[in-house]
Amino acid sequence: MSRPPRSARPATRSAARTAGAILALGAAATLAGCAHAVPLTAAPQASDPACAGVVVLLPEEVAGQAERETDAQGTGAWGEPASIILHCGVESPGPTTLTCQNVSGVDWIVDDADAPNYRFTSYGREPAVEVYLDSDVVAGSTVMADLAAAVSTIPQTRACTEPVAG
Repeated sequence: MSRPPRSARPATRSAARTAGAILALGAAATLAGCAHAVPLTAAPQASDPACAGVVVLLPEEVAGQAERETDAQGTGAWGEPASIILHCGVESPGPTTLTCQNVSGVDWIVDDADAPNYRFTSYGREPAVEVYLDSDVVAGSTVMADLAAAVSTIPQTRACTEPVAG
């Protein structure tokens, strides 16, 4: 059996090394992208077309925190580690005694029961959007203002009301 001329072998080895290096870099890039995804669970109504409208408009930065990749439909996350988590497609809340505030045209019910971690749920929009945040890292009003443009794509059907004086 004859061997290829010596001058042909280095080129073959070089091509093989180059192809191997390209494959290794591609695999590393793919794994790096997956390794940093924030693991979340989709909300019950995450497949609602309104949630798709919200997700495509989510900003790359919220309250100075960079956007992160997530692994569930209708979700968003920002910060390293994630200090802001968004779920679109949660059940719309009914009347409540919790604080309801309007930020940049979106009404939010504020649940501070687990402070400094707060839960904000959009009010009067179907489906609702829920945002969890760590107030030691970000200010709730800044987060809500940054997310308002995306969340406001879901039509508002009800609004916060003032408590009735007794």
